[in-house]
Amino acid sequence: MAGPRGARPARSGRGCCWALPTGLLCAYGFFCSVRPSEPFLTRYLLGPHKNLSETQVFNEIYPVWTYSYLALLFPVFLATDYLRYKPVVLLQGLSLIITWFLLLYAQGLRAFQLLEFFYGMGTATDIAYYSYIYSVVDVDLYRKVTSYCRSATLVGYTVGSVCGQLLVSLAGWSLFSLNVISLTSISVAFGTAWFLPMPRKSLFFHHAATQPFSLEMKVMDCKNGAIVQDQPGVPRVPGWEDEVKMPLNREGHSAEKKEQKVDALKVLKDLWRDFLQCYSSRTMLCWSVWWALSTCGYFQVINYAQGLWEMVLPSHSTEIYNGGVEAASTLLGAVAVFVVGHIKTSWAMWGEVALALFSFLIAAAVYIMDTVHNIWVCYASYVVFRIIYMLLITTATFQIATNLSVERYALVFGVNTFIALALQTLLTLIVVDASGLGLDIFTQFMIYASYFAAISLVFLGSGLYSIMRAHRRREQVQSRSPESC
Repeated sequence: MAGPRGARPARSGRGCCWALPTGLLCAYGFFCSVRPSEPFLTRYLLGPHKNLSETQVFNEIYPVWTYSYLALLFPVFLATDYLRYKPVVLLQGLSLIITWFLLLYAQGLRAFQLLEFFYGMGTATDIAYYSYIYSVVDVDLYRKVTSYCRSATLVGYTVGSVCGQLLVSLAGWSLFSLNVISLTSISVAFGTAWFLPMPRKSLFFHHAATQPFSLEMKVMDCKNGAIVQDQPGVPRVPGWEDEVKMPLNREGHSAEKKEQKVDALKVLKDLWRDFLQCYSSRTMLCWSVWWALSTCGYFQVINYAQGLWEMVLPSHSTEIYNGGVEAASTLLGAVAVFVVGHIKTSWAMWGEVALALFSFLIAAAVYIMDTVHNIWVCYASYVVFRIIYMLLITTATFQIATNLSVERYALVFGVNTFIALALQTLLTLIVVDASGLGLDIFTQFMIYASYFAAISLVFLGSGLYSIMRAHRRREQVQSRSPESC
């Protein structure tokens, strides 16, 4: 997406050299996302390559990802800013290399639980990829480079899924070979990351001496997680939000400005103060609650969807199309998000009711996946599920971010993600984990459908209450007007 209109000279030489770090980061994001084996992970673990049982995979291995992601999220959030992004990008690449190396050569339950820990680390450090670029380019380029970086990961994921499906269905490649390709692609990404320039600044711990820490810059465009400065004539455009992108830089000051370090205790105090102020807004609280609740359920469904498909139609007895389904849901979701970005709706009045309606549709899609034991129905319901979630999370992103400063933008999305993971951890511990109920996959999905139905009921009640209250206020205002006397 193009940046703000109206050409003006760059404030520094940095504006002229944005292409190198952007190109390197896009290359990293692309190769890191080309994982043709990922749509077939459950089949690989249950198959002769690893010969793990369903209980081991679903109830003892997969839950470790949730626990490690939650445990690492907040430390990684602070470390990303303190270390100025690049070291954490390298850590992500290394974590994924270890993950796929173990996937190829490890055997036994404990080894794969360790694998899930490193995969959780790779997921938690994803924030560094999306925030790095904002520290090395001028603010006028934020929307453009964000579009490039996000597109690189989407294209990479789609290419990986399609290639995996074609290699399995047409060329007859083994899943072990697909994992070799995934490891090779991630290794190329890791090598590329070493050439990224080291940023000079960050949002909280390192910033220019002439730039006060309390400076607020409004979030005017959140497409693909972008942050741009409040400028007249720049329209507010909603956009893509997939897993949590928290840009951690505010504006493109020249590289020559002196760096100023901020006291860690002061940073934490400022974060706590901003936290209290942000969530005192009812609108912010409403959208954030839906964001956290729905993201929790979304993570659970996509984490265990392959397991459900495997139970509906065992892959050892027939050909499966997981890769094609993942690619199709990603592309259709991206198209739907683009469309919703150009639709004008009164979310202030009907937002909660819309959340209730679409949450009910999500619940229906999950319920159909669980009860109609037909693989093609499962595939179609999964695609619908992902499209609706992408639409709603995009809208929630825009509604939350529109009037926030950059500091608060990062804080709110970090808190929402942490709450979502905390809820997911609780749900996993009770429903999935072998130390809890350890339920079978069909019962799990029935609970997930009920979970989204409960979200729908909560927001339906809240939305109807808000509408009735607004109606009463209008009546009171009209009754007090001179014309009504």
